[in-house]
Amino acid sequence: MTAEREVLVPDIGDFKDVDVIEILVKPGDAVQVETPLITVESDKAAMEVPSPYAGIVKDIHVKVGEKVAEGSAILVLSPLADDAPAQDIADTPAPVASRPAPAPQESPRRVAATRAPPAGLPQGAETVRGSRSARSHASPSVRRAARELGADLGLVQGSGPKGRILKEDVYAFTRKALSGAHSGGAAGPYVMPAVTAVDFSRYGKTEMRPLSKVKRSTGQNLQRSWITVPQVTQFDEADITDLDEFRRSKMQDAQTQNIKLTYLPFLVKATVAALKRFPEFNASLTTDGEALVLKKYFHIGMAVNTDQGLLVPVIRDANQKGLLQLARELQDLGARAREGKLDLRELQGGCFTISSLGAMGGTGFTPLVSFPEVAILGVSRATMKPVYRDGDFIPRLTLPLSLSYDHRVIDGVAAAEFCRYLSEVLSDIREILL
Repeated sequence: MTAEREVLVPDIGDFKDVDVIEILVKPGDAVQVETPLITVESDKAAMEVPSPYAGIVKDIHVKVGEKVAEGSAILVLSPLADDAPAQDIADTPAPVASRPAPAPQESPRRVAATRAPPAGLPQGAETVRGSRSARSHASPSVRRAARELGADLGLVQGSGPKGRILKEDVYAFTRKALSGAHSGGAAGPYVMPAVTAVDFSRYGKTEMRPLSKVKRSTGQNLQRSWITVPQVTQFDEADITDLDEFRRSKMQDAQTQNIKLTYLPFLVKATVAALKRFPEFNASLTTDGEALVLKKYFHIGMAVNTDQGLLVPVIRDANQKGLLQLARELQDLGARAREGKLDLRELQGGCFTISSLGAMGGTGFTPLVSFPEVAILGVSRATMKPVYRDGDFIPRLTLPLSLSYDHRVIDGVAAAEFCRYLSEVLSDIREILL
């Protein structure tokens, strides 16, 4: 009879210190060759580690959440009770049978046509092979369970670490669906239609270009915001002729301190003044939708375009800082964002966001609210316009403003008043300096 054998993590390629996200066996289980033992996850994929031997699971040496590498001990196998020798893989463990799972860290691959969900699942639901399921954060064994049940992982709420979908979540979703309770909202025409996978290579040459982790994360957040928040955009413009004249008069002083004095610090100061006047814009809605959390601090997020995607570093306590200090901090955060050197804390805690496309041009756009914030200010390129005053047209530098807001919290009148006040502050430089 074969002696006890220790199973080690085999060669898993270039990855080191991957996370154990699922243990697929327990002590006492009989396993055969190629039976999956654990699921590990790298930045790019989730994969199952199969058993190179047959036997009975005696001791398990790993836990969910631990990091393992090639050579790490997984478990110990006792001999099978059956005296008949099992056909093992060679004594040297074979390379892991990798089955990449398109988790949120991986761009979705072309998927096969979906099969119809079993009776009782929400109308319009995709099965696990659909594109929404392909983007779900789940291990191969969970995906296999979802395929067997015909469940759409794109509709399942994950309860595991980082929103990972567990088997229990799939089973709970299926029970709920079969009982007639729909997690996707009302039935019939109000259910979001399934997304059909398209094989674009049928029409010509294509290239698959994976999205960066930042773009994937940003995309998920924006989609969540778009679905959650009923958003409306108010457009306005500000006469910044006097502000620009003052800015130019201070540029030399700023340059001596290696500071580039743009419009952004003025926008931050003006925004803080408007948030003080209209506190409901400096708030978040509670999860039950019954109350507002009014914030007494003023942490302003600034959208920064980087090679990896959009990042929003936060200027903390902007109400306590002067123009040159704000300009210096904005310059530093922007540079470190583009270099990928921001600390996680510098991306958290914002209560209002400013997104400026002034350097790119355009006359206006509709920025998406950064949930759980309730408003975001979009700024386009300032242009010289003729303004009629005292019987004459005179040139004035005008800055387009776009304010998107959560209509559950803010109504149209309040949004118009916020924009009007913001325009007045920007138009009169003395208001900013108060």
